[in-house]
Amino acid sequence: MPAAHGGDKKILYWYDTMVPQQHFDKPGLSPMGMQMVPKYADEGVAKDVVRIDPATVQNLGVRTASVERRVLASAIRVPGTITWDLRQATTISARTDAVVSKLDVRAPYTAVKAGEPLAELLAPQWSSALAEYAALQQAHSADAKGLRAASRERLQVLGLTPEDIRAARHGSGAAITLHAPQAGVVTTLDVREGQRVSAGQTLMTVNGLSTVWIEAALPQAAAGAVHSGTPVTVTVDALPGRSFHGIVETLLPDVDAMTRTQRARVVLANPGEALSPGMFATVQLDPTPDAAVPVVPDDALIATGTHTRVILAEGDGHFRAVSVRTGRAAGGYTEILDGLSGGEKVVVSGQFLIDSEASLSGALERLNDASAPPAPAASAPMPGMPMGGKP
Repeated sequence: MPAAHGGDKKILYWYDTMVPQQHFDKPGLSPMGMQMVPKYADEGVAKDVVRIDPATVQNLGVRTASVERRVLASAIRVPGTITWDLRQATTISARTDAVVSKLDVRAPYTAVKAGEPLAELLAPQWSSALAEYAALQQAHSADAKGLRAASRERLQVLGLTPEDIRAARHGSGAAITLHAPQAGVVTTLDVREGQRVSAGQTLMTVNGLSTVWIEAALPQAAAGAVHSGTPVTVTVDALPGRSFHGIVETLLPDVDAMTRTQRARVVLANPGEALSPGMFATVQLDPTPDAAVPVVPDDALIATGTHTRVILAEGDGHFRAVSVRTGRAAGGYTEILDGLSGGEKVVVSGQFLIDSEASLSGALERLNDASAPPAPAASAPMPGMPMGGKP
């Protein structure tokens, strides 16, 4: 029988940590050439705890790290695309049948200033309405004044501004000039000079560039941390060294079926109109930091496919496998939602060897518990020694 060793501790057998299923009666080198370590009787009290000789732990290069409570970095970096701010889009259309007698803007994506002429239209219906309004200007009776007010409203319905009416009274006739309602870019041009247009037909669209939208593609795992008002920093390769700041306006309610991402719309100021729609951008979102949580280094986790566990170092060569539930990961650390509270020491190097021995020990003990009485395990012979360890 193995002798007692280390005070009152009784040695059951000796074994090689690389092949823990082989048991030996005496210390020495295993068949693999490794120094064997003792298995004590009191180690069977906790079935999920294994003990490895401290010298072997050092030789295996086992390293540990403390379970810390910290706030994980919550910044999210995703790709995005710059698009037009559709709230700044204005459609220029014909209010009546007319002919485009002159085009001041002849190509799409022409930059225009507010009030700049865009096109000149010639409309017979305008001509008759302007003539009627001019004829009523000299009338002074109550009925005539009512007709003149109705004539003015008709001109407004036809799309004539007070400036157009004044210009017509000074000899411009029925040729009406359309002006840009705002500074921006003519994004669409749907007519040509000399073309006949009908009432309601779109002539062109003017879109402002003082602000733009960023559509950021958020993975579903990150979309839950983003909400309206989340601060955003945007960078583009075309403008190195510059960053643009804005906020998330809204999360669009649809998820892309191909990429499984949800789009976040960001409103971004565009000083100097440096950002152009179509540019690709890198979007960094900064959600509100969460509370401090227990975290472990990513290297400490052992994933089996069905669950995740870590190896706790309990001192004096004792190790224990603990199942944990993980959360977010960032900066080389993973959040522990359940299983650890903070302050414990986890193994970050060599834990797979310890875990395999813990799993084997647990399996053998469960097997022994299921059979009564447990049969003694046969000891493997020492090198150069017959079976049973006797010379």
